[in-house]
Formats: sequence, structure tokens, C-alpha cells
Amino acid sequence: EKAKLLRSQPAQIVEPKGLLYVQQREFAVTTPKDGSVSILGSDDATTCHIVVLRHTGSGATCLTHCDGSDTEAEVSLIMSSVKSLSNSTGCGRLEVHLVGGFNDDRQLSQKLTNQLLRAFDLQPEDVHLVTFCVTELNDREEQDIHFPIIYGIAVNVKTAEIFPATFPVKGPDEDLRSAHILTGAPLTNIYDAKTEQLRIGPYFWGPFPHVDFWLEQDDAQILQNLSTSPLAEPPHFVSHIRSTLTFLKEHPFPSRSLFPDRKPRIYKKNEEGLWEQVCSDKI
Repeated sequence: EKAKLLRSQPAQIVEPKGLLYVQQREFAVTTPKDGSVSILGSDDATTCHIVVLRHTGSGATCLTHCDGSDTEAEVSLIMSSVKSLSNSTGCGRLEVHLVGGFNDDRQLSQKLTNQLLRAFDLQPEDVHLVTFCVTELNDREEQDIHFPIIYGIAVNVKTAEIFPATFPVKGPDEDLRSAHILTGAPLTNIYDAKTEQLRIGPYFWGPFPHVDFWLEQDDAQILQNLSTSPLAEPPHFVSHIRSTLTFLKEHPFPSRSLFPDRKPRIYKKNEEGLWEQVCSDKI
């Protein structure tokens, strides 16, 4: 019933003001006391799942975008991140919301659904499954081709409301963060709720193999080879991958060009509610 209700809602467009956008293999956690961020969100999930874990007592809320790379370790990480912001609250319970995936040919969604359920089940704490809108419950069929119904969701940290969403702005540092994922990064925490700062990096990788070869390919080749579900990708998938590959070509050694001082790129929300880079020497 809950999945049906969620699926029936049209996706809301979430503007950047007060938003913290989470990319694949990233997570962010904060509380209702946060003066900068009121919405956590992620989209472009095809076979991936978006996970929201919340403690009802403290209101500490974590959103992550899982792709099945190391699900057990990822669940432990988000559990400890929510617990670290909930220690002082005796009452309340942990609630989890799972959204995403569809009936894809390779059954990657089903595999990830099972991994997530198992990983939460293995936790020593009780975790209450509140929203389960994944794989076959998030599937629609059009001319024998399967697609996800919901590609993205947002959670309002203040009210705990969860809703289907799209995000015109996925920054800051969208290409840099995507490059980090494409080079095989583990799940990364991008936000410090205590200082209300978004921290990107420092990230390190070597020259991306065959980057020129991939950039020469046509859209169909990129879609076919660099997507887990070529037929169900959103329309901007190929341009996003091209942009990330171009970034990797321009920065084969990020330790030299992007993070020469080995410090993260730090952003805070300005008075308009938008991310603004702050100089690392001010911290």
C-alpha cells in the first residue's frame, strides 16, 4: 500500500535551495537542527536503490544511493552514521525506506534488494522497514520493455516526508564526484552535519583506461557498454557519462590538478541557500 501511494505521486522538481544532492555511492546524514540543509535527495537510479535511514527520536536522517558494490559494509556505515547523531536520545526507533530498481533483464535490482534486506537484518539493532518500493514494486512495462516508475526521491529532514523527485542541479562538483564513482570509489560520506559543510575529496585516481576510445564512441555504444540497464536510462545518461569521461581525461592525476594540498573542497550554504566554496585555510 505504501509503495502504491508513493508510485502514484508525480515527481516534484526540487530546486537547489536548502538541498543536499547525493550521487551514486555517496551518503549524507544530518538532523532537523541543521540550519543549512532541509532536503536530502538523489535520482537517476535504474538498477540502483536509494536508501533512507532515520531515527524517529533524534530525527537523524541518512540518504544514500547504493549500487550493490559492497552492500553489507555500506549498511554498517550508514547505521553508524545515524547512530552517531542519535546517541543522546533514548526514545525512538530506526526506520528504513527502500526505493528504486525494476524488473531488469539481468536481475541486478532483485539481487540488490535481497542484499539490502539481508544487510539490515544482520544489524544488531532493530530496524523497521517502513517503505518498500523496489524492483517489482517499482516496475512499469511499455512495449515489453521494463522501466522504473520512480528514478529519484527526496526526504525532508524536518518533517520526515519522502517523495518522488527530480533535481535540475546536482552539484557542486558534479563531474568530479562522478569521476570518483567511475574510477571505483567506495561509499563516501560527503557531509559534516556539525559544521554544516559539504566536503568533496581529496580524491585520487590514475589515468582512466581507454578514455580516448570511449570518448570516440557514439551514444549507442556508450549506453550499451557503460550502463547496467541501457533501455531504462534517463535521457541525459550519455551526456553525463561523456562529461565525466572528459573530466577524467583532463585530470588524469587529481593529486596534481585538483588536490595539490591534499585538502577537501569545502562548501557551505550561503544566505540564498546555495552551495558556495569556502577557502580551506579559513577552517
